[in-house]
Amino acid sequence: MSKVLITGANGQLGSELRHLLDERGVAYDAFDSHGLDITDQEIVNEKITALKPAVIYHCAAYTVVDNAEDQFKAANYQVNVDGTRNVAEAAAKIGAKLVYISTDYVFDGTKAGEYEVDDPTNPKNEYGKAKMQGEEAVQAAGGNYYIIRTSWVFGQYGKNFVYTMLRLAKDHDCLTVVNDQFGRPTWTRTLAEFMVHLVDTQAAPGLYQLSNDGSCSWYEFAREILKEQPVEVAPVTSAEYPQKAYRPRHSVMSLAKAKATGFAIPTWQAALAEFLAVVEDKQ
Repeated sequence: MSKVLITGANGQLGSELRHLLDERGVAYDAFDSHGLDITDQEIVNEKITALKPAVIYHCAAYTVVDNAEDQFKAANYQVNVDGTRNVAEAAAKIGAKLVYISTDYVFDGTKAGEYEVDDPTNPKNEYGKAKMQGEEAVQAAGGNYYIIRTSWVFGQYGKNFVYTMLRLAKDHDCLTVVNDQFGRPTWTRTLAEFMVHLVDTQAAPGLYQLSNDGSCSWYEFAREILKEQPVEVAPVTSAEYPQKAYRPRHSVMSLAKAKATGFAIPTWQAALAEFLAVVEDKQ
């Protein structure tokens, strides 16, 4: 029986984490929403109590930010709040270490400098509000936990901004991307490695923030993605590219606490280059 359990096993992060653990020869039980409905408290209790994992990597989440504003608002809260509470409480009951992934959207984006882990939160969209309540549910469960806030996630598995830019570049001579929203891109590989690092090094429980180092606008991110592509990238304002859900204008989170654990964080440019090389090799 494995000592590791992964929720959201087929998602962008869950798939990356499974790949990393496979490389390292770590046994695990992994479930997608069909194998483990985290919104069903009874099923979660039964599964986690039966498997008795020492570590639970809680990667399951509802992440379609714009849809969370209206037609899938209920699903957003059921998965990100109720589901997280169910997993956290079950983990606490058996003494399992829980790793929960949160988001920069818990902040409103009005701070000029970097957001520290203990800065006041003020989510402005439904996704951010649900993930904030998920953080509170993990803390309230009273178990041994790590909460990791991350941002602008991209990786090999699933949909993300990098894949979108590469796809659009095939059919367009010019792409417009917002230049007034700033944050830190995060490669799923870096995030997965940090999740495992916290557990393996028995770092102090609590709240962390992890993205790749350095910051940029979405426009700068897009230019770096497409620098080898024959396509023009033009900057636009958020007002010129309206979206249903509010996006923080400046959600650069401090990485100081993560670095203090001894984890080496690559720059977002280095992480992107390595990721693009992996993608190219598989084509």
